Amino acid sequence: MTEALRAVIADDQALVRTGFRMILTADGIDVVAEAANGDEAVAAVRRTRPDVVLMDIRMPQMDGLEATRRILTGGAEDTRVLILTTYDLDHYVYAALAAGASGFLLKDVEPEHLVAAVRLVRAGDALLAPTITRRLVERFARRDNGRPALHRDLSELTPRELDVLRLLATGLSNAELADRLSLSVATVKTHVARILSKLGLRDRVQAVVVAYETGLVSPGGAG
Repeated sequence: MTEALRAVIADDQALVRTGFRMILTADGIDVVAEAANGDEAVAAVRRTRPDVVLMDIRMPQMDGLEATRRILTGGAEDTRVLILTTYDLDHYVYAALAAGASGFLLKDVEPEHLVAAVRLVRAGDALLAPTITRRLVERFARRDNGRPALHRDLSELTPRELDVLRLLATGLSNAELADRLSLSVATVKTHVARILSKLGLRDRVQAVVVAYETGLVSPGGAG
């Protein structure tokens, strides 16, 4: 048997934590810790080394954004963070994605979607479909908005990899990328993996953010 997926739930509402714990444990996911604020979340991750953290954005003492930054820059390379928010396209979510979060969920998510999301990011994929990510990035990604940017140098990418990144940011799946570029899906996956490796990115979500922040794709111009 494979080792059980391990999760931490960080939310200042006990009822939310309890509900999510019940949903996850019912599907065989091991909730190894809960946290009511960002400080507790960082400490819980350092103590338990979970696979996935469900992270509320708005918490007392330390918010989920700062907690995400500390977790993902503090040696927890194998831990994935899913942002929890009450509001669709909460402006904090963009900053969290730029900080390394692997996607976001609305708190009224259906139970089966919650479980699927946790398993998806644990497998190394980004939760957000690129089209959703694009909508979020187009709204908030501006070079002069004061939010932390990823600052990646695209000069290391080959012309083909630049093509793949540009199209990836428009919301195309691997199959659609393969069709557009007349490549096999396996070759597209290889290109995407090399892009992530060269740019030091965790997943496709960050790749979309980088495409906008570097000007490779312009907000409103990637349709």
